[in-house]
Amino acid sequence: MRKIILSVILITILVLSIFSIHFLIESPKLGAHVVELKLDTGDTAWMIVASALVLLMTPGLGFFYGGMVGKKNVISTMLQSYMAMVVVTVLWILIGFGLCFGPSIGGIIGDPTSNLFFNNVSANTAWELAPTIPMILFALFQAKFAIITPALITGAFAERVRFWAYLLFMVLFILVIYAPLCHMTWHPDGLFFGWGVLDFAGGTVVHMSAGWAALAGAIFLGKRKVQKANPARITYVLLGTGLLWFGWFGFNAGSAVGAGSLAAQALGTTTVAAAAAAMAWVFLDKIMGHKLSAMGASIGAVVGLVAITPAAGFVSIPHAMAIGIIASIISNLVVSKFPKGKIDDALDVFACHGVGGMVGMLLTGVFASKSVNSIVGDNQGLIFGDSTLFLIQLKALVLVSLFAFCASYALFFIVNKITPLRVTEEKEELGLDISQHGEFL
Repeated sequence: MRKIILSVILITILVLSIFSIHFLIESPKLGAHVVELKLDTGDTAWMIVASALVLLMTPGLGFFYGGMVGKKNVISTMLQSYMAMVVVTVLWILIGFGLCFGPSIGGIIGDPTSNLFFNNVSANTAWELAPTIPMILFALFQAKFAIITPALITGAFAERVRFWAYLLFMVLFILVIYAPLCHMTWHPDGLFFGWGVLDFAGGTVVHMSAGWAALAGAIFLGKRKVQKANPARITYVLLGTGLLWFGWFGFNAGSAVGAGSLAAQALGTTTVAAAAAAMAWVFLDKIMGHKLSAMGASIGAVVGLVAITPAAGFVSIPHAMAIGIIASIISNLVVSKFPKGKIDDALDVFACHGVGGMVGMLLTGVFASKSVNSIVGDNQGLIFGDSTLFLIQLKALVLVSLFAFCASYALFFIVNKITPLRVTEEKEELGLDISQHGEFL
């Protein structure tokens, strides 16, 4: 079955390559929302740095997750993140960017033929909403968001998933779930964009979709057969948190697509939300009778980063602090009350990323201010006396949640029919490092 899957992938790439040969002899044409470049070297330099920062988040996530699992599964868990950089990058260039940012088809998805192999993605043109940086830079910056999203999901089914099945699910997730959500939210002709949904850097597109997919995966794969082991390396978790926090400045401040005041504001809100959330997490742990732990501080910081992501360029510094604290408290309570005996979300992906993303989306509808970002307009947050934006955010949250969970569960079902998702109990006992990769620490 593995050989069949690989053969189908290679044949598909070959066919698309032949199909796209004519692009090589045609001069690029401006498509929908592609404009002439008004190059700003400062914006371009910042976005190159931001793209590198966001890419760094994925190996950072590998350390974050890798330190939490048992010693027999560290390499496999980290490799799941690293392979996302490999597979999704190729898929993005092949067809993913066109699905997300190509000419809109009904406000749901982009035309996949518009940018095959980055056709018409030029260094001499620009995306309409980022006119001062080259189109190819915008496309590569967006690729980093697509890379980390399926990697986030892996924490839910850690220590029991077959690696080849995970790779197949990752491809399908990008095509079927990530691409439509990205298009609807960030494309000027997208459905959610037209509604006025605010998602500055990926609360809906990245964290909610990953969180709900993680819950679907944990339910579908079932509980681990082997008794949960102690975390392999708490130091890896601390290192991963540091890399994530550092890279998140590119994630959020880079979403301003320029080196201006909005990027500075997003950097500030990102910093304070993460710090406030980490503080709230460890203080709540103390109140509940637990020790102040490195794991708790790390998870709290990441929850704050998740929650501020949709709001980073729309809220003030004090409101960012409130978002971090509120999200941290809610996620901490969800982690402690989650029915672990029934659903084995190994690394609490849903409670941290899914819940954190949803809290951030709703609180964007509470705190968004036009004094911070003029794009908010008259539909400001609930705290300013208008419920319009809050209700828009709530409607999008419900629809995204239903779509991401149901579609992800369906994809797990399909992948499992093609190739088994779970390793055998013997291989689970042996550990994924040896059974899937023939390597060990």
